[in-house]
Amino acid sequence: MTEGAEAKTLRLNEIDNVAIALTALEVGEDIATTPIPRSHKVATVDIAAGSHVLRYGQIIGKADCFVPAGSHVHDHNMSMSDHTKDYAFASAANPLPAPDRSRTFQGYHREDGRVGTRNYIGVLTSVNCSGSVARFIAEAADKSGLLDAYPNVDGIVPIVHGSGCGMANRGDGYDILLRTLAGYARNPNFGAILLVGLGCEVLQLADLVGDRKITADGCLRYMTIQQMGGTRRTIEAGLTHIASLAVFANQASRSPASVSELVLGMQCGGSDGYSGFTANPALGVASDLLVQHGGTSILSETSEIYGAEHLLTRRAVSADIGQAILDKITWWEEYCALHGAKMDNNPSPGNRRGGLTTILEKSLGAVAKGGQAPLSGVFDYAAPITSKGFVFMDSPGYDPCSVTGQVASGANLIAFTTGRGSVSGYKPAPCIKLSSNSDLYARMGEDIDINCGDIVEGVALAAKGAEIFETLIDVASGRATKSEDLGFGGVEFVPWQIGAVL
Repeated sequence: MTEGAEAKTLRLNEIDNVAIALTALEVGEDIATTPIPRSHKVATVDIAAGSHVLRYGQIIGKADCFVPAGSHVHDHNMSMSDHTKDYAFASAANPLPAPDRSRTFQGYHREDGRVGTRNYIGVLTSVNCSGSVARFIAEAADKSGLLDAYPNVDGIVPIVHGSGCGMANRGDGYDILLRTLAGYARNPNFGAILLVGLGCEVLQLADLVGDRKITADGCLRYMTIQQMGGTRRTIEAGLTHIASLAVFANQASRSPASVSELVLGMQCGGSDGYSGFTANPALGVASDLLVQHGGTSILSETSEIYGAEHLLTRRAVSADIGQAILDKITWWEEYCALHGAKMDNNPSPGNRRGGLTTILEKSLGAVAKGGQAPLSGVFDYAAPITSKGFVFMDSPGYDPCSVTGQVASGANLIAFTTGRGSVSGYKPAPCIKLSSNSDLYARMGEDIDINCGDIVEGVALAAKGAEIFETLIDVASGRATKSEDLGFGGVEFVPWQIGAVL
């Protein structure tokens, strides 16, 4: 294998028996004895049939046949295998250096003590039946120029979804939807909230309001279409409410806040063979810096830590937290089996074209987003995050659904790594996109905020992590992300749906 700046392959751990092609290799080029696509794996030694394939110094699968050195290693000759079960609870929960609370960002201070990075008015719906009317209200307010007089308000965000009725009024499905909507209503990036229901749905507005105060000059209003007398009257009433809420929300202005008030949701989507050693670990460095400053970072996507959960259980601050991770994995195994699926259904076709072969390989790269900080908590989907530091929130691997849970849990900022390309945004939380390779950044630079592909070209991982951390602070202080400039965030609210449709 070539080394240095002109390297064409990269072995990530000295015990690995595969390397990553940093450029497409022809037969006879570098160590290749077969054509190797860029970001795919090439065998560095002969691998016997049935033997473990190693990357990151970890098992990522097994060879299905004899694989000669120099051969392309992918789903034609390797597959899923058993992986380590050595969970070693709390054995590597090494604390990071003491938090530095001197850094600040310019945020919106809320009455409950939390701090927002944006100041939106949310129009939240209890049921799909009120979704169109919520959009009509937001559109009418935008067309009227209602917010022109309120410079501190970032906009109006309708939060619509496909559920809220035709479901049981108890159980996991109901609890998750209620928790998700209630979490959005409390997210610090909303300066004011208008709740809109139909009136007869299973999930009632009163349950969403809970113990929150409803006052004429406060930040929360609610109404139902049936009570108001139909679509037109509801829109008119909604505009009146929005005008009042804008007055309230506009009273907030940016002022210094400790970086410890940042809650970062971390995601990866459209990953490739580069993601696990460029963008993901660079985000992990930024995550550690945030934790060192007293902030919170959230790793999620339970189906995409499968095979790497032992790296998290070892970093858990207690055996109970380590066991909580395993309990989530067990639930997912049973859930998949119940529905005729399997955990190795992931990676997706796009992931495979990018060089990833098994869920073990994908998960080991995905976990790198979590850096090295101790794992201080494990939370249910959309549950309020009550621990500072690095935490885990249970969720599917489907990105919009996972981010929706993180925002409901309190995330006021999202960082999203991608190797194949991603176009999305997650209002009310600004989303920073990170590319794993420079080719992607060259093609889709209008959608990507930071290129991490230059790590392969010699940029230090620590330097890239610091760049991401500084960008997070800038965005939290008001700098627009690429996805915000493009107007994303209108269709990415996707609560996790579990249970029967009745």
